[in-house]
Amino acid sequence: MKNDSGAVAAVKARANIAEIVGRYVTLRPVGSRLVGPCPFHQETKGSFNVHPDKGFFHCFGCQASGDVIDFFCRINGLEFREGLERLAAEVGVDLGRARSDPRAAAKKRERDACLAMHELADRYFRHLLGRDEGRVAREYLERRGVSAEMIERFSLGVSPEGWQGLQTVLRGRGFDDDSAIIAGLLTQGKNGRTWDRFRGRLMFPIRDGGGRVIAFGGRVMGEGDPKYLNSAETPIYTKGQHLYGLYEARPVMAKTRRALLSEGYLDVITLHQFGYGEACGVLGTAMTHEQAKRLSGFAPRVDLVFDGDAPGRKAALRAAQMLLTLGGACRVVPLPDGEDVDSLLHAQGRDGFEACLERAEDGLNFCLRMVRESYAPREIVAWAGEFLGGLADEGLRALFIPRVASGLGLAEAELRRLLSRPAKRPAPGPRPGETAAPRQPAWELAPRDAQILSFVVRRPDYAAHLAGAGAGELLGNADARLFFARLAGLVSDEAEARLTEPETAFWAKAQMEPPVSDEDAAAFFEELCVFLHEARESDRRRSVMDAIRLAQQRGDSEEALRLLGELQALSGRGDE
Repeated sequence: MKNDSGAVAAVKARANIAEIVGRYVTLRPVGSRLVGPCPFHQETKGSFNVHPDKGFFHCFGCQASGDVIDFFCRINGLEFREGLERLAAEVGVDLGRARSDPRAAAKKRERDACLAMHELADRYFRHLLGRDEGRVAREYLERRGVSAEMIERFSLGVSPEGWQGLQTVLRGRGFDDDSAIIAGLLTQGKNGRTWDRFRGRLMFPIRDGGGRVIAFGGRVMGEGDPKYLNSAETPIYTKGQHLYGLYEARPVMAKTRRALLSEGYLDVITLHQFGYGEACGVLGTAMTHEQAKRLSGFAPRVDLVFDGDAPGRKAALRAAQMLLTLGGACRVVPLPDGEDVDSLLHAQGRDGFEACLERAEDGLNFCLRMVRESYAPREIVAWAGEFLGGLADEGLRALFIPRVASGLGLAEAELRRLLSRPAKRPAPGPRPGETAAPRQPAWELAPRDAQILSFVVRRPDYAAHLAGAGAGELLGNADARLFFARLAGLVSDEAEARLTEPETAFWAKAQMEPPVSDEDAAAFFEELCVFLHEARESDRRRSVMDAIRLAQQRGDSEEALRLLGELQALSGRGDE
């Protein structure tokens, strides 16, 4: 994609993009490319293309594109540096110990230490479950009907009743208390005393997209508050970004193209135990936009299996609204009063749950019914504006406007007028606990800039020559010049050298244009060099003419005559 640094180039050379993408997407060969459904947006046809010979992917539906590192980072929700390091380790590339940015190196050491401590804690909790300390937890799991297979699949464990059990283990492996506090595994009181955060709880490890333990959820097995205790935010865990069981469910989702989304840890485990391997959970909080976006990338359809009480219906409304605005198909599965999916499956088996699935309500119909029955008139209008205004796709908006108007008893014409006044309708801000997504700056290229940059993309062997000839000076704005610098390998920092989303989309489209032959490339380069020379001469003449005017204004006739001679020489008229 550019003149990558040695480390990036080595990873891209070693990592097979078809194999990496094939872990998440079912691909079929079409000529020299591979095609499948896009994992980054909802679709039924295969708009997602992988070009193994050129080492990049591109989706014609959502315009996602990039190289194997871009895909790996995006599918696993990783920052570039972390994604590069993980992929390098996976394909056996040694990135070396030297780091150009000492702050990044310190941050990496902190993250690595957090991951190592969580891995150690996970092994410790699982080990205790099989010993005397785990007797109460084993009896609890037996009462709840959790099979040995599910205990193993979800790596369930138990934290000891004492105050320093895990702390002692961490210290024994060389981890100091301050690091364990940062990792969220120890708690520190006002008096400076430290102790285990999780004590006497059934432990549920939470994994990232690569299967690494990044957090825990702990449940009391008797009396005690809080009933559930989750990890605090740490350098490796951000609340609202992950889904419990998604790592385990992803292979099944890839086959069924459906997800079952529930609320609790045991709900997810029980669904898997009864054969619903595409189940995952929202980690006990209201669903966030980041969770909805991540889930919709794996499953075109999501069935919401939330409790039937008032909080469950409210959570289902929130989740359905977000999934629908992302363009996904969504249903809400009704559960009997007083039942959750865990108790229902153990009491009535698959037949009982299948009967609920058959009665599942379309997600939009559910939203409209809930809003109609629960909201005041002013709130109904506000909800309609927020929901429809949140649809980025004009086609979806056109589809939903008549249904929303009819379902909420609103005049369609008035609703359209409301939506046509964006300045008077404030855009919905981030919900509590969420951060607003950074706004992407406008990115436009003049035709001449696009022609030069497209040439550099298709003939990277000319990038250094163009840079040496000063082609960057021709580009019309800062965005184009920075893009050229990245393509030509003139940006030293690896993170800064990565292409932005608009640049990546331009790069992918240029790659799909016809190749430039050696003869045409040489002719274009020569033409560009002539143009550069003429442009510099024109700039020089303009500069001399400005200097002549200034000399005349000062009354310096001698300097003006000297400059006039220089101008005549530049214009090829020295004999006149």
